Amino acid sequence: MLTRPSTLLRAEQATLLLATLFAFQHLHYGWLLFAILFLTPDLFMLGYLVNVRIGAAIYNLAHTLILPLALLFISYIRHWHPAPAVALIWTAHIAFDRLLGYGLKYPTFFKDTHLQHIPSQSDATA
Repeated sequence: MLTRPSTLLRAEQATLLLATLFAFQHLHYGWLLFAILFLTPDLFMLGYLVNVRIGAAIYNLAHTLILPLALLFISYIRHWHPAPAVALIWTAHIAFDRLLGYGLKYPTFFKDTHLQHIPSQSDATA
């Protein structure tokens, strides 16, 4: 297992998902809120309606842990009580995506991700 990066990455994301679910439950947030907001980060796919480069950039911004962890930190410092719930849901979404094999996008097309690069025709002939 330790020599199989894909297995390690999935185990890591499963652990992160379980930790966020545990924290969400422990902090007594509502599961209805979780259900409503869980797929919200996927709305950032709408950037692909503009073009692939902008779509990938916007999607990646919403699917890295930088913003939800920053929100969690700031909400702790500023005592924003609803914000940690949003940060935990957001983090759970990212972990769930990674667990399913969805990764950050390259500006080529939607299915090119950091977890699985789908070769183009020019890659296949090279």
